[in-house]
Amino acid sequence: MSPRMNDVMRLCCDLSADRQMKAAVKNAGKGAAVTGGAAFLGGLLAGPAGIAVGGAVGGLLGCWMTSGQFKPLPQIIMELPPQQQQKLYSDIMAVLGTLDWTDVAQLVALVMGNASLQQQVAAALISFVSKELRAEVCYGD
Repeated sequence: MSPRMNDVMRLCCDLSADRQMKAAVKNAGKGAAVTGGAAFLGGLLAGPAGIAVGGAVGGLLGCWMTSGQFKPLPQIIMELPPQQQQKLYSDIMAVLGTLDWTDVAQLVALVMGNASLQQQVAAALISFVSKELRAEVCYGD
């Protein structure tokens, strides 16, 4: 892995740790399937009102199923296979543009010191996690 890619991965880890980001990768699909299935079953049994009730009950059940399944985003980033790290690097570099840095400490300081740039990098990171990993992101404990 190139030094610049390492710097960007470290930036993503530091930013996600600072914001206490976590993601549910493996069970997010199960939770969504349970919610959809319950809404469908409710619709079959009770019509439009059943869809609403089934969706609510399924959402709670899906939430319960995935609770405790969240992993810290820095851990997920560091465990990414090389091709996904390359994709994340490309996405973040699209945000950083022509920003120039000499080492990871300078890159982190530049991004963390600029609220707008920090928000853009966080948005790109969340977009990557949602689209590429099909994971749900949450903040805090």
